Amino acid sequence: MTAAIEPRLVWPVAATLGEGPAWIGRENALWFVDIKGGRVHRYDPATDERQSFEVGGMPSFLVPAEGGRLLVGSVDGLYLLEDGKLTGPVAKIDMPAHNRTNDATVDPSGRLWVGTMDNEEEALTGAIHVFDAVDLRPVGGDCVITNGPAISADGGTIYHVDTLGRTIYRCDISSETSLAKGEVFVTIAEKDGHPDGVTLDSEGCLWVGLWGGWQVRRYAPDGTLLAIVAMPCANCTKVAFGGPDLRTGYVTTARKGLSEAELNGQPLAGGLFAFDAPAPGVALPEMRLPA
Repeated sequence: MTAAIEPRLVWPVAATLGEGPAWIGRENALWFVDIKGGRVHRYDPATDERQSFEVGGMPSFLVPAEGGRLLVGSVDGLYLLEDGKLTGPVAKIDMPAHNRTNDATVDPSGRLWVGTMDNEEEALTGAIHVFDAVDLRPVGGDCVITNGPAISADGGTIYHVDTLGRTIYRCDISSETSLAKGEVFVTIAEKDGHPDGVTLDSEGCLWVGLWGGWQVRRYAPDGTLLAIVAMPCANCTKVAFGGPDLRTGYVTTARKGLSEAELNGQPLAGGLFAFDAPAPGVALPEMRLPA
């Protein structure tokens, strides 16, 4: 039986393209981005403090980095967030000018896995890249819009998403940094929208936001659908787990692509939501930075 989980609004931030939520445990705060709004947001659930930083560009994700720092991907580069501004770049991604960074994660060894995509959402020029603080290189997953990736707690498995292909892949990366050893994990029916960002919890279950699908889903390791979070807006982008016990799921959403009439019917679109998770999440490792 599929469980139904109720979400609650925690910040009506009205993001154009809310994405990249990340719980930063050392701050006890959730950070996320508005890609098309050029903003980075910080939410402190203990105090309900809300901060927004105009950073420009197209910030697409944020992850913790060593030395108490935060790293943000934007357009074709990786930057540090310092005093509410992007500094750097730490590294640049070699890709077509019409591409940009999208989602990302950090593996247990501190490597950054970042997806790229065609900003016009047409050309087959997106891919997954890995940055190990020395080299930044593509490792597969070619598609128009990459999403995820998410990596298992032992670092041996990666899940990545071909959004327009409505497919989530699972690959064995235990022996090599490549997406060659892969299989289809789940496909999303056309009526249910497109799979967006993915996250793994402590039970190895995968959570995915559905763009145009009005929901977030939780899948078991064998691909069985376990739970649905029915959302009050269509474009659900990604889940991150936070709070002192990592039992609060946070969901970013988007207003992008919605007509005035559609926005009238879903006025909370672009908001940040939360729900009580059936299992804790996994803390995001810190990314290694160049020496």
